[in-house]
Order: sequence, then C-alpha cells, then structure tokens
Amino acid sequence: MKYDIIVIGSGPGGYVAAIRAAQLGKKVAVVEKESVGGICLNWGCIPTKALLKSAQVFNYAKHAGDYGVSIAGDVNADLPEMVKRSRGVADGMSKGIQFLFKKNKIDLIEGYGKVKPGKKVEVTDSINKAADYEADQIIIATGARSRELPNLKQDGKKIIGYRDALILKDKPDKMIVVGSGAIGSEFAYFFNSIGVEVILVEFLPNVVPLEDEDVSKQLARSFKKAKMKIMLDSSVEKVDTSGKKCKVTIKTKKGTVEEEADIVLSAVGIAANLEGIGLEEVGIKVENGKVVVDDFYQTSVPGYYAIGDIVHGPALAHTASHEGITCVEKIAGMDVEPLNYNNIPACTYTVPEVASVGMTEKQAKEAGYEIKVGKFPFTASGKASAAGNKDGFVKVIFDARYGEWLGCHMIGDNVTEIIAEAVAARNLETTAHEILKTVHPHPTMSEAVMEAVAAAYDEVIHL
Repeated sequence: MKYDIIVIGSGPGGYVAAIRAAQLGKKVAVVEKESVGGICLNWGCIPTKALLKSAQVFNYAKHAGDYGVSIAGDVNADLPEMVKRSRGVADGMSKGIQFLFKKNKIDLIEGYGKVKPGKKVEVTDSINKAADYEADQIIIATGARSRELPNLKQDGKKIIGYRDALILKDKPDKMIVVGSGAIGSEFAYFFNSIGVEVILVEFLPNVVPLEDEDVSKQLARSFKKAKMKIMLDSSVEKVDTSGKKCKVTIKTKKGTVEEEADIVLSAVGIAANLEGIGLEEVGIKVENGKVVVDDFYQTSVPGYYAIGDIVHGPALAHTASHEGITCVEKIAGMDVEPLNYNNIPACTYTVPEVASVGMTEKQAKEAGYEIKVGKFPFTASGKASAAGNKDGFVKVIFDARYGEWLGCHMIGDNVTEIIAEAVAARNLETTAHEILKTVHPHPTMSEAVMEAVAAAYDEVIHL
C-alpha cells in the first residue's frame, strides 16, 4: 500500500506528527510494535504522574490534621492499588490516541518497522510475517529506552529501570536510586513518600544537575527534610545481587562505602532506539548515538526524516511533539521556522516541583552577559502559605543592557503549570516592564513570577 507519509513509532513525536499530517490532507500510516502512545503515555510521563499523584494524596491524608481534617484509623500506602490506578490511566490515554487515529483516518500498522531503500518500510508482525509499505516521506520516531551501565546491568528484579519501577508488586523496605535527573528524582520522591527508605546517588555535585544551582540546592533541602539520604559526587561501582539483598559499593569523595538495599533503581539516562531499524541499509547518517538531521528533520537521505529522542536536542515529550509538527508542516510546503531549542521548558514533578526555561545564572555569566537577577520566595506567597507548602521560589535572570529575559527557574507547588508564562514571554521578546504591568491574579503561585521580576529591578512590594 502507498502512503504520503509513514511514521515509525507512535510516541508523542510520532502520533502528533501523524495527526498533523492528516490534518494537512496527507494519507498517513503509523507503525507501532507495542502500545500506541509510546513510552510517554505507557511507561513514562503519564503513568509516573499518576503514581506521583497517589503519593501526594497519601501525604495529604497523613497530614490531614494540619488542615483541620480528622481521619479515623491508620492511613496506608497500597502500592499494588497505586500501580493499578497508574496502569489504568496509561491504558485510557493510549485508547484516546487510537480514537484520534480513527478520527483522522490514520492507518495503524501493528508490528516492528524497519526502513528500506526506495522509501519503503518493512513491518514484521507478531507471527513473524513481514510486509512492505511505500510512502513519499518516512518519519522515524522510534524513541529511547533506559540506558544501562556495564556495572548496573538491569535484571528486572533487583536492579531495575523505570519500566520495572512502574509495576512493582511489593513495596521494598529500602531502595537506592542511581541518578538524580528528572526520572531518578521523581522515583526517589515517590518511593520515599510511601515509606521506602531511599538513598539517592548522584555522580555530579548537585541533584537535578541541569537546573540552576539555587534550584538544585533547594530540592536537596526538601528531600533531606523528607528524610531522604542524598549522596553527591558519588558513583555506584558495583552491585552484588547474589544474596537476599543488594550489596552496593559506592565511591564517594571521602572513600568507598557499602550500602544494602532491596532494590537498585538505575536512572542514569536514556539510549536512542537505533538498532535494527534499517538505518545502515538506507545510508542514514548517525553521529554519537543520534540521527543527523537538518533544521526540519530531514536525514542525510532525502525523503527520510527523524524526530524525538533519536535526534540531538532535549529528550522531552513536548520537544518531540513540536519537532513532529515542524517536520510535517515543512513537508507540506508551509512557511515554518526551525524550533528554538533555547526556549524549551523542562519540568520535574517531585514535591516541590521544578520547572525552568533558558539560561541558568551560571550559564548567563559564562556567556558574558551583565545580568539582573530577581528571586521571590514562596515563604512570602499568600497562596503557598494557604496551601501549606512554602518550599521554593521563582528566580528570573535578565540581560542588564537590553532587558532580554535570559532564564526563569522555579521550584515549588504547581510551578510546572506556571513556566509557560516565561516560555511565551521569551518567545514574544517581552521585557521586564511588560511583565510588571501585566496584572497577575491574587492569591496565586503565578504572581511570584511578577514579584521575582520586580525584585530584579528593585521594585518588589512583598519582600
């Protein structure tokens, strides 16, 4: 069968590209070997947020008395039921994407997709039967998987990755989480919240090491306040799984220590899914584990495109979605601009949440900017006080000479819902004055953005 566009992979890059292409009048097919929605909907963004919500409800229940609410009897965290709810949420979202495919007349081809010369895709189904499909354009969106270190080989039982962590049947007594990026920090927070003793091991000097240093230090304080043990400048050298428990050897600045745990969760990044999908046969160029593409995601071979975690850029669901839209709109002949990778927000859904966009203070100084920095703590926020969690702040960074908004960094309740204001404002080249003159509702967490901008320009009222 001949299509205008075939997309390999139905994650947030692939399914969004397919739907946008269908909207533009293209005949589209999507090849998917597992579940529609990819890792994000089935094993990443969505089910993890469902678990995190369960942890938040559990913590509210434990501290109900702080809000004047009495709960009779013990409050317990039922991990199997939390997992069941999480899987239900993921399944519902996946079915929603299947509905959108039908609505937009997109053909779903189930099986393992492999690109071939001549703009063909070979799809092998569950009974090992292969069939070829042709298209004018092929978009590869095969995503990524949990990266494995040689000394942290995942066995799915004692040394696990994020997929295993999402479906644990029993709550462990103790867990060591290796890596404190978004995935590691979120799982560390979740398991700590439901009563698991957690040690978070990070190779670099700060947790969430890509964030502004002030944010990293605040998250570490919040984690420690929740009785989580954090080991920075540390690395797991080996794990002995021969006994009932894992014996973990950890190298620190002060020497080597040993810790025991029921489970070791490896969260040391992701690896792009490039193997066995035909790149070599077609002649598609790969560098440093990523497919090489131009500004509109065409590979080194005309007619073949790549988006999402398999190309260079932030490995984030919303990045992949916008890459997919940009890619198909260019294919359709629309006048589109390349995606601005300097204005993509990052979010971590711990408690407190972390959200950021643009340069950190350190990056701005290293780039040679003379800067104005403003910070507004949530201890001074009426909404944060009323909600009962005052941890965190909003920090803004401006170029002192021209007033360009260089970066915005937040940590606190619901900041992942607020960061889009800074993203939109930076996209519109908004000045500090315009933010100050924009009326922010009170009481909200979002007014802390206005207050932080005011602090940068010595106009802050509530500090």
